[in-house]
Amino acid sequence: MNDNLFALSAGRSRAADLVLRVTRRRRQHLVAASLGTIAGLNLPYALAAETADDHETALPPVLVSETSMPGMALSEPQSTGSRMGLTPLETPASVEVISGDTIRARGDQSVREAVTRATGITANPAPGNGGTALSARGFAGQGSVMQLFDGTRMYVASGTVTFPFDTWSVDRIEVLRGPASVMYGEGAIGGVINVVPKKPFQGPIENELQITGGTEKTARVAFDSGGKVNDNLSYRFATAYNRSAGWVDRGDSNNLMVSASVRLDVTRDFNLTLSYDDGTPHPQQYLGTPLVNGSFDPSLRKKNYNVSDAHISYRDQWTRLNAEWTPNDNVTVRNQFYYLTSHRHWRDSETYTYVPATNQVRRTNYLEILHDQEQIGNRADMTVRSKLLGLDNTTTIGFDVNKINFTHTNNSPYGGTSTVDAYNFDPGLFFSPPGVVTLPRLRTNTTQYALFGENRLALTPQWSVIGGVRFDDASLTRTDLVAGTSWDKTFANTTWRVGTVYQFTPNLSVYAQYATATDPLGALITTSDAQRGFQLATGKQVEAGIKQVFWDKRGEWTFAAYEIRKNNLLSRDPLDPTITQQIGEQSSRGLEASASVEVLRGLRLDVNGTVLRARFDDFNESVGGMLVSRAGNVPTGVPQQAANAWLTWNFLPKWQFGTGLRYVGSRYADNANRIRVPSYTVVDSALSWRVTKQAALTLRVYNLFNRAYAEAVSNGGQQWLLGRPRAAELSANFYF
Repeated sequence: MNDNLFALSAGRSRAADLVLRVTRRRRQHLVAASLGTIAGLNLPYALAAETADDHETALPPVLVSETSMPGMALSEPQSTGSRMGLTPLETPASVEVISGDTIRARGDQSVREAVTRATGITANPAPGNGGTALSARGFAGQGSVMQLFDGTRMYVASGTVTFPFDTWSVDRIEVLRGPASVMYGEGAIGGVINVVPKKPFQGPIENELQITGGTEKTARVAFDSGGKVNDNLSYRFATAYNRSAGWVDRGDSNNLMVSASVRLDVTRDFNLTLSYDDGTPHPQQYLGTPLVNGSFDPSLRKKNYNVSDAHISYRDQWTRLNAEWTPNDNVTVRNQFYYLTSHRHWRDSETYTYVPATNQVRRTNYLEILHDQEQIGNRADMTVRSKLLGLDNTTTIGFDVNKINFTHTNNSPYGGTSTVDAYNFDPGLFFSPPGVVTLPRLRTNTTQYALFGENRLALTPQWSVIGGVRFDDASLTRTDLVAGTSWDKTFANTTWRVGTVYQFTPNLSVYAQYATATDPLGALITTSDAQRGFQLATGKQVEAGIKQVFWDKRGEWTFAAYEIRKNNLLSRDPLDPTITQQIGEQSSRGLEASASVEVLRGLRLDVNGTVLRARFDDFNESVGGMLVSRAGNVPTGVPQQAANAWLTWNFLPKWQFGTGLRYVGSRYADNANRIRVPSYTVVDSALSWRVTKQAALTLRVYNLFNRAYAEAVSNGGQQWLLGRPRAAELSANFYF
């Protein structure tokens, strides 16, 4: 698709072309709204049951400002905070939407980079979690911040999620902060990230080709195509290939993403969309840099202490069939059937410790792990719009069902030790300790089903009450493939939420919400032997906030205050440190604010920030056989301040400059809070030139001031996984 930001400044002919396209899309959206389908689909390019003749019907003129720029989309329906198609202004929760055009204009090529520009979302990326673990509202990891693709979750296995990763095929990212178990089940007490891919659309076929080259021998080729095949059939195809030599020795990486979908409008009221997405990333085999006497040594910044035959690879395949039926204006029925597979492979020496007496690095944990996972499932829901005692009433009911099979292959018990010079060394080869071989050791089979419902009752045109409830049941069978033993476990929980929204004007609303949630103690489908006697952790949140669109829609802002309390953490018995009980408690309270303002014509500023207080309220550890209380300490990997800013300036016709910063506050690497990981601020910038209607050039510089910082830590805080140093890329985009 043509980049809207460039198109807006491309001259009078380009503006006329945009008028035609926006007019068509507005017509599509109006028809879709009359059918009640925008709520469920949120597809900006969907056909919404129009014929070719409909497109030729005369429409009122639509004016397009050549300097208008995207904001926070507070007035646009979204699907993550509610299945009833509410806008963020109508939703009693913190919902944020980042458009795909905005993501690509900023140069964020990974989902992690893109979503951490949202309010209060920070990253804890490491090879062991697929490089995707996030933190939100004081809770960190895959078991507390859920990630979805097109509304579908792949159940987390051993704390690892590896898809989606590339933003080329992304239409938008929707962020719901705070407990979301009512919407998506266990594992979302901190929030939900929903990556919505590009969709087929009814319109002339449009193509975009991007070619990129940069420092670190970086190269990227990406292609996107979509449009109308005939009156009933449309498609979308996107693919991207990346490779780089990386910023550490032997840091080669490459990845390939393919996304394809076809939509068939069977009738005006019924459509089918078949989608297939495939991702194969091979990230650089870099596990971190050891600290020297407790501090970062810049001379080790490019050293890679992994073995020479290290291997990290992921392969994810997602196939989905969506159906939507709108028998009348007040009823919408949706169904998604999906089949997902994921294969992951690690072979590394993962832990590095600097030895000051000999100026050497000791390498341990020679491990090889493979994950093989498949998930087949179906989600269906029906939305009905009606009157209740004369009041507008919307109800959604539905069900979720999944079957997940997972096999864990490894060379446990992990061991192996080697020592190399800190500066000049032969990386050597991977080896397992004598007698230890890599073989399948664990299999789990999980059957999950859920029933859910939502309701919105408009007490007055300004005041509405919204509630939801969900019942989840998951039955797990875990088999030890070495011992030949197995056991069963069932988790069953009911979660609910209730909120209210008062809109003083259509563009100004205040809200309050109470929500409950559940979280796994680790990962539900890989519940360990030690956890089989416990239930899911439970949580609750109180939140209130305000949202506003102002200045003739050139400005938007939000503010939220919340408190979350999570109970039933595993903690040591105060009377006997050898006994683990489910008695712990953790909490967070905080403030979040965001704003997007077109300060002047062609000049837009996007800013957001959060401050929070995350604490263990009741948590004990056994240290050397002694009971130690961690009450009052900050959980590991949780920054208590974070902020983002991005300035976009169309300073000349066809020219645009953008620059932004991300700030992540300090974190602790241990529950004792003895090891603090420093805060960091990274500045990125971009300069774009729309050469012609069919071509554009963009120069991007990442980490402009070459800041050395830790994105994540391991080895008790003595090993930093460094972020990308300063790098530059030049991209050429062609539209045809």
